[in-house]
Amino acid sequence: MVATKSKSSDEKFSLAQVFTAFASLPRVFALVWSASASMTIGLGVLSILRGLTPVVTVSISQLVIDSVIHGIRVHSISPIWLPVSLQLLVSLLDRSLTSLNTVVQQLLQDRVANYIQLLILRKANTLDLSSFEDADFYDNLRRATNEANYKPVSMISQTFDLLRTTITLVSMLFLLLQLAWWLAIIAFVLPIPSFIAGSRYSWYGYRLMRHEAPARRKMQYINNVMTVDDYNKEIKLFNLGNFFIGRYIGFMNSFYEDSKKILVPRQFYNFLWSSLTVAANSGIYLYVALQAVQGRITLGALTKYTQASIQAGSSFQSLLDGISNVYENALFVNTLFEFFAYTPAIVPPAHPVPVPLPDDGRGLDIEFRDVSFTYPGKTEAALSHISFVVRAGESIALVGRNGAGKTTLVKLLTRLYDPDEGEILIGGHNIRNYDFAELRQYVGVIFQDFVKYQMTARENIGLGRVTDIDNLLEVKDAASKSGADTVIDGLSEGYESMLGHWFEGGSS
Repeated sequence: MVATKSKSSDEKFSLAQVFTAFASLPRVFALVWSASASMTIGLGVLSILRGLTPVVTVSISQLVIDSVIHGIRVHSISPIWLPVSLQLLVSLLDRSLTSLNTVVQQLLQDRVANYIQLLILRKANTLDLSSFEDADFYDNLRRATNEANYKPVSMISQTFDLLRTTITLVSMLFLLLQLAWWLAIIAFVLPIPSFIAGSRYSWYGYRLMRHEAPARRKMQYINNVMTVDDYNKEIKLFNLGNFFIGRYIGFMNSFYEDSKKILVPRQFYNFLWSSLTVAANSGIYLYVALQAVQGRITLGALTKYTQASIQAGSSFQSLLDGISNVYENALFVNTLFEFFAYTPAIVPPAHPVPVPLPDDGRGLDIEFRDVSFTYPGKTEAALSHISFVVRAGESIALVGRNGAGKTTLVKLLTRLYDPDEGEILIGGHNIRNYDFAELRQYVGVIFQDFVKYQMTARENIGLGRVTDIDNLLEVKDAASKSGADTVIDGLSEGYESMLGHWFEGGSS
C-alpha cells in the first residue's frame, strides 16, 4: 500500500544530512507556490529588502556620530539634521518591512495549512479501507496532520531568511575587511560549533517524534474516550475515569521526560557557544576601541565597525541556525510526502462496464467463484475457496459464528477489498470491470458498527445517496420506507433536527 518507505528513525546523524535536506526544497516550494504564488513572491521580495537595511543602518550610524562631532567643533546643529533624518527613515522602513513580512508570512501560513489539510483529506478519500485498518498508516497520518501542516511555510520562509542573512553577512564582512581581515574570519568561524550542535539535536527531536507517534495516538485515543458521549455511559457505569486518567498521566510524564532529555543539553551547549561568542566580541570591541584611541579611525567608524562585527556574527549565526531549521523542517515535511506516497491498491478500470440494471427491478445474479482472502498483516485466511450463487430476486441469510467471514463477504462484494484468489461476478461480469463508485450505488449495506453522524436527520438519511441529500422528497420517501418517518415527525425541527449531542440543538 505504501509507495515509498521512510528512512529508519534509528539512522545515525551526520552533518551531510543537513545539506541534503535542501534536496526537498523544490517539492516544498511547489507545494507553497500552489497554495499562493503571489504571497510566496511577496515573502521573497520582503526578505531581500530586509537583508539590505542593516548595512544601510550601520553606515548611517557612522554618519550620525561623525556629524555630531563635527557639530560640536563648529558649535552648530545643522550638520546632524540630514543623517538623523536618514536614520529615522531607514528605521521606519525596517519596521514597516518587518511588520509586512509578519502579515504575509502568517497569511501564507494559514493558506498553506488549509491547502495541505485539503490535500490530506483528498488523499485519504482515494485510499482503500485496508489503509484505515492499519496502525502504521495512522501513525503516518498523525505525523502528516499534526507535525507537517505548518512546516512547509516555515521551511520556505527560513530559506528566504537565509537569502536575507546572506546579503547582510556579505555586506558586513565587506565593512570589516576594510579594517582587518581577521575580524571577518573570527565573525565567520565562531557560530559553526553551535550550528553543528543545533543540527544534531534537531535530528534527535525528529527521531523522538517518529518514535513517540504510536504512543501519542494512544494518548489522543484516551482523550477521545474521556470526552466523547459514545463512551461516557460505560466510563460512569464501570468507574473507568481514574483508570484512563492514570494511563494518560503515564504517557504525559513519559513525553515530558523525553523532551527534557533533548531540551536541557541543547540549551546547555547553546549557552556554552554563546558565551564564547560574547567573549570574542568583547575582544573585537577592545581592538576597535584601541584603533579609535590611537586616532586611526573616527568615533563614527568605531560605531560602524563594532556594529558591523555584531551584525556579521549574528548574521552568520542566523545563517547557520537557518540551515539547521530548514533541515529540521525538511525532516518533518518528509513525513507529509510519505503520506502522499500512499497509493490505493483498488482502482477503477480504465474502461468500466456499466452496471446492467434489469427493467423488472429484481436485481442481478451474484456469484462467488473459489474466492479466498486474507486480511493484510494476517496469516490466517478469512475466507478460503468460497463458492456460491445468489440468483436475482432471491433472499438469503448468511449465518455463522463471529469471525466466520460474513462481514468479509460484504466487504469483498462492495470492493472495499479485492480477493486474493478467485473472482466475484454480478450480472455475469467480474466486479473488477465495474466502476466501484457506480457499483456501490446499487448495493445497500448497513454494518453492525454503522456511523451515527452528528448532523441533521435529513442529512443522516441523505448521506446514503449524497447526490439527493438536499432533495427533501427523496429523503422523506426513504424515511417512510424504513419507518424512520414516525420518529422524525416527533422531533422539534422535523427533518432539520440536529441529531447527537456534539452541536447546539442536538438530540438523541
